[in-house]
Amino acid sequence: MGIDGQPILSSELFLESVPDSFVDVPLDDWKYSPGSKEVPVILPRSYINMYNFGFARTHSLPKISEGLVGMIDFDIFITGNGRHDGFRGRVIGFSGRLNTILVPQSFMDWSNDCYSPDGAPAPTRLVAELSNPTAGNIAKYLSSRGYEVDQDRLQAEKTAYFLRLAVTVVMAVGGVISLLSFYILMLSVYLLVQKNSSKLENLLLIGYSPMRVAMPYVLLTVVLNGVVLVLALVVVAVARGEYTDVIAALYPQADFGAMWPSVVLGLCLFVVVSLANFAAIRRKVVRIWWRKDV
Repeated sequence: MGIDGQPILSSELFLESVPDSFVDVPLDDWKYSPGSKEVPVILPRSYINMYNFGFARTHSLPKISEGLVGMIDFDIFITGNGRHDGFRGRVIGFSGRLNTILVPQSFMDWSNDCYSPDGAPAPTRLVAELSNPTAGNIAKYLSSRGYEVDQDRLQAEKTAYFLRLAVTVVMAVGGVISLLSFYILMLSVYLLVQKNSSKLENLLLIGYSPMRVAMPYVLLTVVLNGVVLVLALVVVAVARGEYTDVIAALYPQADFGAMWPSVVLGLCLFVVVSLANFAAIRRKVVRIWWRKDV
């Protein structure tokens, strides 16, 4: 490993690979053509921490970030079967799940056939994808089979599972509350229209169209929906600013994106609810016009 051709660090390390479905980087960059001298590499984030707070500090070297790692020369030398070849490692991402240097499965298969044709490559670790990591019998089963479990990762998966469950429950409760709020708003408007049904009928009899009679109530619902939308976006922005700071401190690599999806979803709901209110109010006024709800 070096910068501008100047070596600053070298070590003997081993490379591992996992199926592409377990790789948390874009698969377009995660490929290798046999014979190519450039190899995509995924580094564990713990290595950067060890370099920054261990090696760099004791050797008076500058600390590096994930964005600067791509500028570092990463040379890989492989020896075996009477051959000694060099490759250029291109860091395309970092992993917090696997504490190892990852290369594409295609490169691992090609290098095993090239540098160790007589050996049968055996798996060194097991990656399990669980639908419910909180089940207590999973750790017991793995221990009974002689597997060493990454307890920190297992606890993190349990925490993530409970977080997803909590988010699902909150979304379900929020959906029910939203439907009840829509129903209460419609009921309030219906009661207001019913209370003024005699006045509305008189307006219709003297020549006002049902659209014009219904317009004040439609504007009322639109204004209420707009106020609710603005307040909801303000609350989301404030809450997002609070929890993103906490999550960013724990996971600096997390990408929170922008608020545009929330704004677009809110506008879509605003249009749908406003159109539903308009249709219901107009239907009520038309029924009064035809003297069915007087």
